[in-house]
Amino acid sequence: MITKYDKICVVCGRSKDHIHHLVYGRGVRDLSDEDGLTVPLCYDCHKKVHEFSGAWSKIVGQLAFELDQVSEGKSKDAARGEFKKRYGRSYL
Repeated sequence: MITKYDKICVVCGRSKDHIHHLVYGRGVRDLSDEDGLTVPLCYDCHKKVHEFSGAWSKIVGQLAFELDQVSEGKSKDAARGEFKKRYGRSYL
């Protein structure tokens, strides 16, 4: 999970109902779990993310992944390459 606030919705602050995978889709949800690319959301915000801003979710997930890679000493380009290799594409 990319936040220390694991009991509340990261959008509105209500109690969490769901763990949202920032990068999701065919074959990558498990990768999101492995990489900690999840956030807590309430039911309403989870529904809204999927209805209106699925692309936002994937962009945030990619940025979190790349930030982690850079903090481990990789260049920005190498981090982007690792994301593409692992998830099959870039959302940026």
